Amino acid sequence: MVRMLDARSRILLKALVERYIADGEPVGSRTLSKQSGLELSPATIRNVMADLEELGFITSPHTSAGRIPTPRGYRFFVDTLLITQPMQQLAMKDADSQIHGQQPQELISAAARMLSDLSSFAGVVAAPHKTPAFRHVEFVRLSERRVLMVLVAPDGDVQNRILNADRNYSPSQLVEAGNFFNEHFAGLPLDQVRGRLTEDLKRLREDMVGLMTIAVETGGEVASQSSDGLIVSGERRLLHSQDLSGSMQSLRKLFDMFEQRTQLLHLFDLANKADGVQIFIGGESQVVPLDEFSLVTAPYQVNGQIIGTLGVIGPTRMAYDRVIPIVDLTAKLLSSAMQREMGES
Repeated sequence: MVRMLDARSRILLKALVERYIADGEPVGSRTLSKQSGLELSPATIRNVMADLEELGFITSPHTSAGRIPTPRGYRFFVDTLLITQPMQQLAMKDADSQIHGQQPQELISAAARMLSDLSSFAGVVAAPHKTPAFRHVEFVRLSERRVLMVLVAPDGDVQNRILNADRNYSPSQLVEAGNFFNEHFAGLPLDQVRGRLTEDLKRLREDMVGLMTIAVETGGEVASQSSDGLIVSGERRLLHSQDLSGSMQSLRKLFDMFEQRTQLLHLFDLANKADGVQIFIGGESQVVPLDEFSLVTAPYQVNGQIIGTLGVIGPTRMAYDRVIPIVDLTAKLLSSAMQREMGES
């Protein structure tokens, strides 16, 4: 595809896309001549535009003599012509202060808000896939048959659940139960704990069996509820986008996708397999079947391992040179914050 365009065609296509992103209006030959800086006759520019249209990079709206980029034109632009803008030091410092929290989930929510605030579109963060396991368990007596179970996941996330016990347990018995769990099962997936506990029940005193069984079942429910989350922030900002506000049908489809999450999770799974920033433009993604929307994503990691993906969803006519650095920086800041939090917890 790159060899199809000579230098003059590239300059004109770049100028057209940049002008359309800035103004949102179809770009005519006269405007393109000024924007590109090339000393070309209107007839020459029209010929180049006709060639670009034939190649599928631009199209002519019915109501205008000007042209606008197609998803294929945007793709060529971001892959070969785009020059991103470095973020200012002040903005980077301010962004760094926004991602804070005591738990991984708080950091993820903060990152989604930051993506939305900086881009003015929707920020999305796919939470890490969690293996249903625990690092530490503690039992606290609340009343006769009510016990608080404090479950600490391997990433430091803390979940509290109230257990309705089968009998009255003393504080010392609850400490004993917690010690048993932590000594024998810490770090194991909960399905393995369930199997091993069945074998170990013979070694337990009979009065501890009920509590252990309830704890494992409840722990499994907690882990399954807290895994594979998708945090979306600022989706309502898309309602005010000039490109989207006039297409209620497209907005309805997008908000259905936000609500159902399955398509988005699949798209983020695809992005999770690649290093660096990925750009999904319009219907070319085959997962977001809407030409009006684009998604810019980047993975975040801990200890060199990718654990999740974040991104910005906005109109196809977004300022990619500005959004790409925002996504890239947020991924780096979230990676650093998660590394710090999980290292301390």
